[in-house]
Amino acid sequence: MLLHRFRPYFNFLKPVKLQFGMGLLAGLIYAASSGFGLPYVTKHLVPLVTDPEKPESSILLGYLALVPIMFALRALGSFINSYFIAYSGMYVLERIRRKVFDHIQKLPLGFFQKNKTGDLMSRVLVDTTLLQTAIVKVVDSLIKEPATLLAAGCYLIYLSFQAEDISFILIALASVPACVLPIRFIGQAIVKKATLAQSQAGELNHVLSENLSATREIRAYNLEIQQSERFAKTCARFFKQSMKVVKYDKALTPIIEIVTAGAIVGALYFAIQRDIDEGALASILVALYMCYQPTKKLGSVSNTIREAEASLDRLEYILETEDTVPEAIDPVDLGVIKGHIKFKNVSFQYADEPVLQSINADIQAGQSVALVGPSGAGKSTFANLVPRFYDVTSGCISIDGFDIRTISKADLRAQIALVSQEAVLFGDTIANNILLGKPHATDAEIIKAAQMANAHTFIEALEAGYKTRVGERGARLSGGERQRIAIARAFLKDAPIIILDEPTSALDAESEHQIQTALEELSKGRTVIIIAHRFSTIQHANSILVLESGKVITSGTHAELYPKNSLYKNLYDKQSKTALEN
Repeated sequence: MLLHRFRPYFNFLKPVKLQFGMGLLAGLIYAASSGFGLPYVTKHLVPLVTDPEKPESSILLGYLALVPIMFALRALGSFINSYFIAYSGMYVLERIRRKVFDHIQKLPLGFFQKNKTGDLMSRVLVDTTLLQTAIVKVVDSLIKEPATLLAAGCYLIYLSFQAEDISFILIALASVPACVLPIRFIGQAIVKKATLAQSQAGELNHVLSENLSATREIRAYNLEIQQSERFAKTCARFFKQSMKVVKYDKALTPIIEIVTAGAIVGALYFAIQRDIDEGALASILVALYMCYQPTKKLGSVSNTIREAEASLDRLEYILETEDTVPEAIDPVDLGVIKGHIKFKNVSFQYADEPVLQSINADIQAGQSVALVGPSGAGKSTFANLVPRFYDVTSGCISIDGFDIRTISKADLRAQIALVSQEAVLFGDTIANNILLGKPHATDAEIIKAAQMANAHTFIEALEAGYKTRVGERGARLSGGERQRIAIARAFLKDAPIIILDEPTSALDAESEHQIQTALEELSKGRTVIIIAHRFSTIQHANSILVLESGKVITSGTHAELYPKNSLYKNLYDKQSKTALEN
């Protein structure tokens, strides 16, 4: 069955079944008044109007009164049907989008590395709309249009029995199965074309998203013309694919009209040959019109379903993607932790590419450990395994003796604060961005966290203070200001484990000094993992792990490693030379 794949999604209609049912009932009223009522009134009214002998005024007025009544029923049914179907449709659209969005929140970081942001946006915004159309509007059409067709057909049959001749009815209705073939052929073509068009829509979204997120770089490197040409080419490909869908979609109605026109002419010929009176003849025209309008609409419905089927494929790609970092089945109660982290024979590979191999590390509670190594050595992956952004391929990571896979992800991550190289702020107020660390904190706690992060002074200097909106991704603030707000967030969270992805590497000397002071305060009494890009931040670490090609090749303090390990010495000297030159 054509709608078989959509059946699980009909459950979204349950909370609005009353409104949806009222819409369908109104659609049936529309169908009855259109398919049977109007032809019936026409049959009896036309002879009265054309009769040279004036009929009784009461009879004439009675049939004339039926005309506005039928049109009123038709109009009222159409309005109520459209309103409640639209209401149900908007509700279903909201639920589908929330379902897809909620599932995206559960997917691991690896999923987002494989998929473009713009394409995911297109799936959430565009494909959900097409699915909603199939679930609500199509179901409505599959009830309202066949009901109109049935009502008109019933009237033609009623007329045939009155005329004692069904031949013209059979000819008129013979075109209905003839319309099935083009509907089926065009529907199959639309699935293929719609899939390509929606994929191209995702690519268009990706190009736009990428452009808007790199406005400064585009202007700095004079890429405006190149970007415009890239966007134009993507638009052209999307236009080309979209027009292929339009070509097949719009070809269906003319084909059905040609087939049905032939049937109407044949039916009228037979009706005239049998001397059917003008009232019956006029009512046949109305009934056939009401009969074939639904046929055309059902052809359009078939195309809509085919387009929605392509969207469903794209949405189910998201919904059926499993979380490769599964939740603990029977999670342990972590309680208050000290922060002792242990890596035991840990290996990790992304797809078929090994990233970490046989890592052993013992980070005592309250110690700070720096990760040093060339680009691609596995430093970020090492740190990302602790909050289970990824799961180890083999081996075990434990916190205070508990395998982190036995801890609920929410509980585990509640024990860890992350300060990244690029501070991520949401387009909200400064206070609300800090509150992410502890959603129910008081104003006094927010201010204290900001003071500890050396952020309170610059925040108070702003016109709206803590109520200042930071703009998209914190665009209204400087890099140092954004970073201090991120550190304030970590202070407010007060987690026993801190991961620092070198938050000072992209800052000027003054901002670096202020932030370095705040980070030293933040690190006191906590277990800290530092991903080091600037070696000035790690000389006082309790231990330094030197990574190369996914392995820990040595460890120790700066004083121990510098004279003994050539890789560490070369990296340190290169960093020191760069710092002096700057």
